[in-house]
Amino acid sequence: MEKIKKEILKHYNDSISFVESLNELTDNQWRLCIQDGKWSVAEIIGHFIPWDDFVLKRRIPYFFSDEDFPKGPNVNQMNDKSSFKARNQKKEATIKDFVNTRRNLLLELNNIPTNRWEDEMVLGNSRLKINQYFKGLIEHDLHHFREIDHFLNQKGIKLKANSHIRHN
Repeated sequence: MEKIKKEILKHYNDSISFVESLNELTDNQWRLCIQDGKWSVAEIIGHFIPWDDFVLKRRIPYFFSDEDFPKGPNVNQMNDKSSFKARNQKKEATIKDFVNTRRNLLLELNNIPTNRWEDEMVLGNSRLKINQYFKGLIEHDLHHFREIDHFLNQKGIKLKANSHIRHN
């Protein structure tokens, strides 16, 4: 179980490094849609912030509680709101918000006792282990990081910072 916890913590730590490396993008590169009908890098990174905050405030505190998990937010509304904010916020502010929220999440994950990562929870109609819940969130991260990587490669943009997370 310790191995799974370490892998999850490593991903969240690496995701911070990856997003910090995006400071190298110009404002134009940051705000350019990665594909027709898709978000910009700014919007992709910006949408992680309220979701991480949701996990921090509306999921983790209920893992070891007898209380039911609070209902999740309206996905489209939350994504639209975060997209709007990221489009209108400076790149540095969005990255800083992401890093701060993700660090808080990392701290909370680190505080989950190793022997509790196998505990099961019920979310709606789904029954899953805590580690499976976070593995699902990691897959979501990696999906978007790969989209960003593909966009950067198409544009011939090479980041100086080591951002190896995109290839995992």
